[in-house]
Amino acid sequence: MGTETKFFTYGNNDGSRLLLHSGKRLGPVTIAYETCGKLNTSRDNVVLLFHALTGSQHFCGFNPAVPGVGKLWNDECQSGWWDAFVGPGKMIDTDRFFVICANYLGGCYGSTGPSSINPETGKEWGGDFPLFDFNDIIDSQIPLFDELGIDTFHAVVGASLGGMLAMNLAARYPRKVKRIIPIACGIETTTLTRTHNLEQIIAIENDQNFNNGHYYGKTPPLRGLALARMISHKTFISLRAMEARMRDKCEQERDEFSWYKIKTPLESYILHQGRKLTKRFDANTYLYLIAAWTHYHLLRDCGAKDYAEIFKRCKHQEYLIFSITGDVCFYTEEQEYIYNILLENNIKAKHVTVDSDKGHDSFLLEPELYHKEIRAILTAD
Repeated sequence: MGTETKFFTYGNNDGSRLLLHSGKRLGPVTIAYETCGKLNTSRDNVVLLFHALTGSQHFCGFNPAVPGVGKLWNDECQSGWWDAFVGPGKMIDTDRFFVICANYLGGCYGSTGPSSINPETGKEWGGDFPLFDFNDIIDSQIPLFDELGIDTFHAVVGASLGGMLAMNLAARYPRKVKRIIPIACGIETTTLTRTHNLEQIIAIENDQNFNNGHYYGKTPPLRGLALARMISHKTFISLRAMEARMRDKCEQERDEFSWYKIKTPLESYILHQGRKLTKRFDANTYLYLIAAWTHYHLLRDCGAKDYAEIFKRCKHQEYLIFSITGDVCFYTEEQEYIYNILLENNIKAKHVTVDSDKGHDSFLLEPELYHKEIRAILTAD
Protein backbone atom coordinates (compact mmCIF):
# COMPACT_ATOMS: atom_id res chain seq x y z
CA MET A 1 0.00 0.00 0.00
CA GLY A 2 1.58 3.24 -1.13
CA THR A 3 1.31 6.38 0.98
CA GLU A 4 2.62 9.91 0.72
CA THR A 5 3.46 12.73 3.07
CA LYS A 6 1.32 15.84 2.93
CA PHE A 7 2.25 19.30 4.19
CA PHE A 8 0.27 22.03 5.92
CA THR A 9 1.80 25.48 6.38
CA TYR A 10 0.49 28.34 8.50
CA GLY A 11 1.83 31.39 10.33
CA ASN A 12 2.82 33.47 7.34
CA ASN A 13 1.83 36.65 9.17
CA ASP A 14 2.25 37.84 12.74
CA GLY A 15 -1.32 37.10 13.76
CA SER A 16 -1.23 33.45 12.71
CA ARG A 17 2.23 32.55 13.96
CA LEU A 18 2.60 29.82 16.56
CA LEU A 19 2.87 31.26 20.06
CA LEU A 20 5.39 29.13 21.92
CA HIS A 21 5.13 28.74 25.69
CA SER A 22 8.42 30.62 26.00
CA GLY A 23 6.55 33.67 24.72
CA LYS A 24 8.26 33.64 21.33
CA ARG A 25 6.34 33.43 18.07
CA LEU A 26 7.34 31.12 15.26
CA GLY A 27 6.26 31.26 11.65
CA PRO A 28 5.77 30.11 9.07
CA VAL A 29 5.29 26.60 10.46
CA THR A 30 5.00 23.54 8.25
CA ILE A 31 3.64 20.27 9.62
CA ALA A 32 4.34 17.08 7.66
CA TYR A 33 1.67 14.43 8.11
CA GLU A 34 0.20 11.26 6.67
CA THR A 35 -3.27 9.78 6.77
CA CYS A 36 -4.81 6.43 6.01
CA GLY A 37 -8.49 5.54 5.77
CA LYS A 38 -11.50 7.70 4.99
CA LEU A 39 -12.86 10.52 7.10
CA ASN A 40 -16.58 9.93 7.60
CA THR A 41 -19.22 12.60 7.09
CA SER A 42 -19.54 13.35 10.82
CA ARG A 43 -15.73 13.49 11.14
CA ASP A 44 -15.79 11.44 14.33
CA ASN A 45 -13.82 8.35 13.24
CA VAL A 46 -10.35 9.85 13.64
CA VAL A 47 -7.55 8.03 15.44
CA LEU A 48 -4.56 10.26 16.13
CA LEU A 49 -1.13 8.64 16.48
CA PHE A 50 1.96 10.11 18.11
CA HIS A 51 5.29 8.65 17.05
CA ALA A 52 8.33 7.84 19.20
CA LEU A 53 11.51 9.90 19.54
CA THR A 54 13.14 9.09 16.19
CA GLY A 55 9.93 8.12 14.41
CA SER A 56 8.09 9.99 11.70
CA GLN A 57 4.68 10.73 10.27
CA HIS A 58 4.92 7.56 8.15
CA PHE A 59 3.04 4.94 10.19
CA CYS A 60 1.79 2.46 7.59
CA GLY A 61 2.31 1.40 4.00
CA PHE A 62 5.31 2.23 1.83
CA ASN A 63 6.59 5.74 1.16
CA PRO A 64 9.69 5.85 -1.07
CA ALA A 65 10.55 9.52 -0.51
CA VAL A 66 9.50 12.72 1.26
CA PRO A 67 10.06 16.02 -0.59
CA GLY A 68 12.76 18.12 1.02
CA VAL A 69 14.01 15.42 3.37
CA GLY A 70 16.71 14.06 1.10
CA LYS A 71 19.01 11.23 2.10
CA LEU A 72 17.74 11.05 5.68
CA TRP A 73 14.67 9.30 4.27
CA ASN A 74 16.50 6.03 3.68
CA ASP A 75 15.23 2.46 3.34
CA GLU A 76 14.77 2.19 7.10
CA CYS A 77 12.14 4.95 6.92
CA GLN A 78 10.22 3.80 3.86
CA SER A 79 8.06 1.16 5.56
CA GLY A 80 5.58 2.49 8.10
CA TRP A 81 6.77 2.20 11.69
CA TRP A 82 3.37 0.72 12.74
CA ASP A 83 2.59 -1.10 9.52
CA ALA A 84 1.82 -4.33 11.38
CA PHE A 85 -0.64 -2.48 13.62
CA VAL A 86 -2.50 -0.13 11.25
CA GLY A 87 -4.25 -0.88 7.96
CA PRO A 88 -7.30 -2.58 6.44
CA GLY A 89 -8.56 -5.22 8.88
CA LYS A 90 -5.65 -4.70 11.28
CA MET A 91 -5.66 -3.72 14.94
CA ILE A 92 -6.40 -0.10 14.03
CA ASP A 93 -8.66 -0.83 11.08
CA THR A 94 -8.44 1.78 8.34
CA ASP A 95 -11.59 0.36 6.76
CA ARG A 96 -13.32 1.89 9.78
CA PHE A 97 -11.02 4.64 11.07
CA PHE A 98 -9.29 7.66 9.58
CA VAL A 99 -5.78 7.54 11.04
CA ILE A 100 -3.45 10.52 11.11
CA CYS A 101 0.09 11.10 12.37
CA ALA A 102 2.22 14.24 12.14
CA ASN A 103 5.98 14.72 12.32
CA TYR A 104 6.72 16.83 15.36
CA LEU A 105 7.69 20.48 15.49
CA GLY A 106 11.48 20.46 15.43
CA GLY A 107 11.47 17.32 13.30
CA CYS A 108 13.67 16.42 10.38
CA TYR A 109 11.11 14.60 8.22
CA GLY A 110 9.30 17.58 6.74
CA SER A 111 8.03 19.60 9.71
CA THR A 112 9.60 22.93 10.61
CA GLY A 113 12.74 22.40 12.65
CA PRO A 114 16.39 23.38 13.02
CA SER A 115 17.22 22.25 9.47
CA SER A 116 14.46 24.48 8.02
CA ILE A 117 15.20 27.90 6.59
CA ASN A 118 14.98 30.83 8.97
CA PRO A 119 13.01 33.44 6.97
CA GLU A 120 14.92 36.27 8.62
CA THR A 121 18.36 35.03 7.55
CA GLY A 122 17.68 32.86 4.52
CA LYS A 123 19.82 30.13 6.12
CA GLU A 124 19.05 27.06 8.19
CA TRP A 125 17.92 27.80 11.73
CA GLY A 126 20.49 25.49 13.29
CA GLY A 127 21.04 26.27 16.97
CA ASP A 128 19.01 29.47 16.66
CA PHE A 129 15.77 27.49 16.39
CA PRO A 130 13.66 28.41 19.43
CA LEU A 131 13.42 25.95 22.28
CA PHE A 132 10.04 24.26 22.59
CA ASP A 133 8.27 21.88 24.95
CA PHE A 134 5.62 19.19 24.65
CA ASN A 135 2.88 21.81 24.87
CA ASP A 136 4.30 23.48 21.77
CA ILE A 137 4.44 20.18 19.86
CA ILE A 138 0.75 19.63 20.55
CA ASP A 139 -0.24 23.24 19.88
CA SER A 140 1.65 23.25 16.58
CA GLN A 141 -0.65 20.47 15.32
CA ILE A 142 -3.97 22.09 16.33
CA PRO A 143 -4.12 24.36 13.22
CA LEU A 144 -3.68 21.25 11.05
CA PHE A 145 -6.64 19.53 12.71
CA ASP A 146 -8.70 22.70 12.34
CA GLU A 147 -7.81 22.86 8.65
CA LEU A 148 -8.98 19.26 8.21
CA GLY A 149 -12.21 19.99 10.07
CA ILE A 150 -11.35 17.58 12.87
CA ASP A 151 -12.71 18.83 16.20
CA THR A 152 -12.63 15.57 18.17
CA PHE A 153 -10.75 12.28 18.04
CA HIS A 154 -12.20 8.84 18.45
CA ALA A 155 -8.92 7.97 20.17
CA VAL A 156 -5.35 9.16 20.61
CA VAL A 157 -2.58 6.58 20.73
CA GLY A 158 1.10 6.93 21.46
CA ALA A 159 4.02 4.86 22.69
CA SER A 160 7.15 6.01 24.50
CA LEU A 161 7.57 9.76 23.88
CA GLY A 162 4.37 9.58 21.84
CA GLY A 163 2.42 8.29 24.83
CA MET A 164 3.39 11.34 26.86
CA LEU A 165 2.21 13.59 24.05
CA ALA A 166 -1.10 11.70 23.87
CA MET A 167 -1.65 12.40 27.57
CA ASN A 168 -0.64 16.03 27.11
CA LEU A 169 -3.28 16.54 24.44
CA ALA A 170 -5.94 14.69 26.45
CA ALA A 171 -5.26 16.73 29.59
CA ARG A 172 -4.93 20.14 27.96
CA TYR A 173 -7.68 19.67 25.35
CA PRO A 174 -10.01 17.27 27.18
CA ARG A 175 -13.06 17.89 25.03
CA LYS A 176 -11.18 16.71 21.95
CA VAL A 177 -10.79 13.09 23.01
CA LYS A 178 -12.50 10.34 24.97
CA ARG A 179 -10.16 7.33 24.54
CA ILE A 180 -6.45 7.60 25.35
CA ILE A 181 -4.00 4.74 24.82
CA PRO A 182 -0.54 5.47 26.27
CA ILE A 183 1.96 2.65 25.79
CA ALA A 184 5.20 2.25 27.75
CA CYS A 185 5.55 5.84 28.94
CA GLY A 186 5.29 8.03 32.03
CA ILE A 187 3.35 10.99 33.31
CA GLU A 188 6.50 12.89 34.30
CA THR A 189 10.20 12.32 33.75
CA THR A 190 12.15 10.35 36.31
CA THR A 191 15.60 11.08 37.70
CA LEU A 192 17.01 8.20 35.65
CA THR A 193 15.48 9.53 32.42
CA ARG A 194 16.82 13.03 33.02
CA THR A 195 20.26 11.55 33.66
CA HIS A 196 20.21 9.49 30.46
CA ASN A 197 18.98 12.49 28.50
CA LEU A 198 21.69 14.77 29.84
CA GLU A 199 24.34 12.21 28.85
CA GLN A 200 22.97 12.25 25.30
CA ILE A 201 22.86 16.05 25.16
CA ILE A 202 26.48 16.26 26.32
CA ALA A 203 27.52 13.64 23.75
CA ILE A 204 26.24 15.80 20.89
CA GLU A 205 27.28 19.15 22.36
CA ASN A 206 30.86 17.92 22.77
CA ASP A 207 31.26 16.71 19.21
CA GLN A 208 33.85 18.99 17.61
CA ASN A 209 31.59 19.42 14.58
CA PHE A 210 28.50 20.52 16.52
CA ASN A 211 29.31 24.26 16.28
CA ASN A 212 26.35 25.27 18.47
CA GLY A 213 24.00 23.59 16.01
CA HIS A 214 25.28 25.47 12.97
CA TYR A 215 26.73 22.56 11.04
CA TYR A 216 24.49 22.44 7.96
CA GLY A 217 26.56 22.47 4.79
CA LYS A 218 29.52 21.31 6.87
CA THR A 219 30.53 18.09 8.58
CA PRO A 220 27.68 17.17 10.96
CA PRO A 221 28.27 15.92 14.52
CA LEU A 222 27.91 12.26 13.58
CA ARG A 223 30.07 10.88 16.38
CA GLY A 224 28.09 12.79 18.98
CA LEU A 225 24.77 11.61 17.59
CA ALA A 226 26.04 8.02 17.38
CA LEU A 227 27.17 8.15 20.99
CA ALA A 228 23.84 9.60 22.09
CA ARG A 229 22.07 6.73 20.37
CA MET A 230 24.38 4.19 21.98
CA ILE A 231 23.53 5.65 25.40
CA SER A 232 19.80 5.36 24.74
CA HIS A 233 19.69 2.14 22.74
CA LYS A 234 20.49 -0.06 25.72
CA THR A 235 17.20 1.10 27.30
CA PHE A 236 15.11 0.28 24.23
CA ILE A 237 15.70 -3.45 24.04
CA SER A 238 16.15 -6.20 26.60
CA LEU A 239 19.53 -7.77 27.23
CA ARG A 240 18.17 -11.02 25.83
CA ALA A 241 17.11 -9.33 22.60
CA MET A 242 20.46 -7.56 22.42
CA GLU A 243 22.30 -10.87 22.68
CA ALA A 244 20.08 -12.38 19.98
CA ARG A 245 20.85 -9.52 17.57
CA MET A 246 24.60 -9.53 18.03
CA ARG A 247 26.68 -10.40 15.01
CA ASP A 248 29.02 -13.34 15.20
CA LYS A 249 31.94 -11.27 13.98
CA CYS A 250 33.33 -7.98 15.23
CA GLU A 251 33.60 -5.02 12.90
CA GLN A 252 36.19 -2.39 13.68
CA GLU A 253 35.27 1.08 12.45
CA ARG A 254 38.65 2.46 11.43
CA ASP A 255 37.76 6.11 12.01
CA GLU A 256 36.10 5.55 15.36
CA PHE A 257 39.01 4.80 17.67
CA SER A 258 42.72 5.48 17.74
CA TRP A 259 43.61 3.21 20.65
CA TYR A 260 40.75 0.90 21.58
CA LYS A 261 39.94 -2.05 19.36
CA ILE A 262 36.51 -3.62 19.13
CA LYS A 263 36.82 -7.13 20.55
CA THR A 264 33.33 -8.52 21.14
CA PRO A 265 30.04 -8.87 19.22
CA LEU A 266 28.34 -6.74 21.89
CA GLU A 267 30.67 -3.81 21.25
CA SER A 268 30.28 -4.18 17.51
CA TYR A 269 26.48 -4.32 17.81
CA ILE A 270 26.18 -1.20 20.00
CA LEU A 271 28.52 0.77 17.75
CA HIS A 272 26.54 -0.32 14.69
CA GLN A 273 23.26 0.86 16.26
CA GLY A 274 24.74 4.25 17.03
CA ARG A 275 26.15 4.78 13.56
CA LYS A 276 22.96 3.53 11.88
CA LEU A 277 20.88 6.39 13.32
CA THR A 278 23.26 9.00 11.87
CA LYS A 279 22.21 7.94 8.38
CA ARG A 280 18.54 8.81 8.94
CA PHE A 281 18.29 11.45 11.66
CA ASP A 282 19.43 14.99 12.39
CA ALA A 283 21.47 15.74 15.53
CA ASN A 284 19.69 19.04 16.21
CA THR A 285 16.27 17.41 16.03
CA TYR A 286 17.50 14.75 18.44
CA LEU A 287 18.76 17.41 20.86
CA TYR A 288 15.59 19.51 20.78
CA LEU A 289 13.29 16.53 21.32
CA ILE A 290 15.46 15.14 24.10
CA ALA A 291 15.43 18.55 25.80
CA ALA A 292 11.64 18.76 25.54
CA TRP A 293 11.33 15.25 26.94
CA THR A 294 13.64 16.08 29.85
CA HIS A 295 11.33 18.86 31.03
CA TYR A 296 8.09 16.93 30.57
CA HIS A 297 5.82 16.95 33.61
CA LEU A 298 2.06 16.86 33.09
CA LEU A 299 1.34 19.02 36.13
CA ARG A 300 3.71 21.72 34.93
CA ASP A 301 2.49 21.42 31.34
CA CYS A 302 -1.08 22.02 32.48
CA GLY A 303 -0.16 24.74 34.98
CA ALA A 304 -2.03 22.80 37.66
CA LYS A 305 -1.39 22.53 41.40
CA ASP A 306 -2.26 18.82 41.52
CA TYR A 307 -3.62 16.03 39.34
CA ALA A 308 -7.12 16.46 40.74
CA GLU A 309 -7.24 19.89 39.09
CA ILE A 310 -6.28 18.35 35.73
CA PHE A 311 -8.57 15.37 35.73
CA LYS A 312 -11.70 17.07 37.02
CA ARG A 313 -12.21 18.11 33.38
CA CYS A 314 -11.64 14.58 32.09
CA LYS A 315 -14.42 12.53 33.70
CA HIS A 316 -15.70 11.47 30.27
CA GLN A 317 -12.37 9.95 29.28
CA GLU A 318 -11.19 6.36 29.28
CA TYR A 319 -7.58 5.19 29.40
CA LEU A 320 -5.99 1.96 28.27
CA ILE A 321 -2.44 1.89 29.66
CA PHE A 322 0.19 -0.61 28.57
CA SER A 323 3.29 -1.72 30.42
CA ILE A 324 5.98 -3.99 29.00
CA THR A 325 7.85 -6.45 31.18
CA GLY A 326 11.57 -5.91 30.99
CA ASP A 327 11.18 -2.31 29.81
CA VAL A 328 14.11 -0.34 31.24
CA CYS A 329 13.31 2.89 29.38
CA PHE A 330 9.96 3.32 31.14
CA TYR A 331 9.75 0.92 34.05
CA THR A 332 6.36 -0.64 34.83
CA GLU A 333 6.17 1.42 38.03
CA GLU A 334 5.67 4.51 35.87
CA GLN A 335 2.53 3.12 34.25
CA GLU A 336 1.24 1.89 37.62
CA TYR A 337 1.65 5.45 38.87
CA ILE A 338 -0.44 6.79 35.97
CA TYR A 339 -3.11 4.14 36.56
CA ASN A 340 -3.38 4.92 40.28
CA ILE A 341 -3.64 8.66 39.65
CA LEU A 342 -6.47 8.07 37.18
CA LEU A 343 -8.36 5.83 39.60
CA GLU A 344 -7.90 8.31 42.44
CA ASN A 345 -9.56 10.92 40.23
CA ASN A 346 -12.41 8.67 39.08
CA ILE A 347 -11.22 8.30 35.50
CA LYS A 348 -12.08 4.99 33.86
CA ALA A 349 -8.84 3.15 33.23
CA LYS A 350 -7.45 -0.28 32.47
CA HIS A 351 -3.82 -1.26 32.97
CA VAL A 352 -2.42 -4.11 30.89
CA THR A 353 1.07 -5.56 31.23
CA VAL A 354 2.33 -7.43 28.17
CA ASP A 355 4.93 -10.12 28.71
CA SER A 356 7.73 -9.65 26.20
CA ASP A 357 11.41 -10.50 26.00
CA LYS A 358 11.96 -7.60 23.59
CA GLY A 359 11.81 -4.83 26.19
CA HIS A 360 10.68 -1.31 25.30
CA ASP A 361 10.73 -1.98 21.55
CA SER A 362 7.92 -4.50 21.93
CA PHE A 363 5.42 -1.79 20.96
CA LEU A 364 7.00 -1.71 17.50
CA LEU A 365 7.46 -5.43 16.99
CA GLU A 366 4.66 -7.48 18.53
CA PRO A 367 1.16 -6.42 17.40
CA GLU A 368 -0.32 -9.68 18.69
CA LEU A 369 0.36 -8.59 22.28
CA TYR A 370 -1.72 -5.41 21.92
CA HIS A 371 -4.36 -6.36 19.36
CA LYS A 372 -7.16 -7.65 21.59
CA GLU A 373 -7.20 -4.80 24.09
CA ILE A 374 -6.74 -1.96 21.60
CA ARG A 375 -9.29 -3.40 19.20
CA ALA A 376 -11.79 -3.71 22.07
CA ILE A 377 -11.53 -0.10 23.28
CA LEU A 378 -11.65 1.29 19.74
CA THR A 379 -14.77 -0.66 18.77
CA ALA A 380 -16.70 -0.32 22.06
CA ASP A 381 -19.75 1.92 22.09
